[in-house]
Amino acid sequence: MDRRRLVFYLLLNVFVSACVTGAILFWYDRNYRSVSQSAVQSVAPVNSQGSGVPVATFNPNIDIPVEIVSVIGAGTLNAEWVVVRNAGTEPLNLAGWQLKDADGNRFTFPNLTLNSSGAVQIHTIAGMNTVIDLYWGETDPVWQSGEEAQLLDPSGNVRAVYRVP
Repeated sequence: MDRRRLVFYLLLNVFVSACVTGAILFWYDRNYRSVSQSAVQSVAPVNSQGSGVPVATFNPNIDIPVEIVSVIGAGTLNAEWVVVRNAGTEPLNLAGWQLKDADGNRFTFPNLTLNSSGAVQIHTIAGMNTVIDLYWGETDPVWQSGEEAQLLDPSGNVRAVYRVP
């Protein structure tokens, strides 16, 4: 067998192996996320009256160290998500908190506690919630360049603001 033919088959083998490995990893990632159990449990509405569920109250004068780190992929539904981080030293339960855009679209957080320096990604598309990924379930992109994202506590106080680049 001549060397040219050997090099051709070696390069072909590397290319096919890379394609198969990439396809398997892509398939695994998509299927793993779709069948994994949700680690985030839903919570009763925070403002329920007379049900024995404590209502979270926040003093608007006390600074809560939570921030919107970034809005990624604005305008592209499958690539659009928001990163929210607890910048404090104490755990923060986000049950009843809301993420709001300038058009009035709102995402209400389930019962999820962010530990110190913990973060969560809120994807615009539908999907299965986990402790690090939450899914809004929208069919159209929510975020636009130049608009303002706001993070509201259960009492409706603005706790973080981020301008989408």
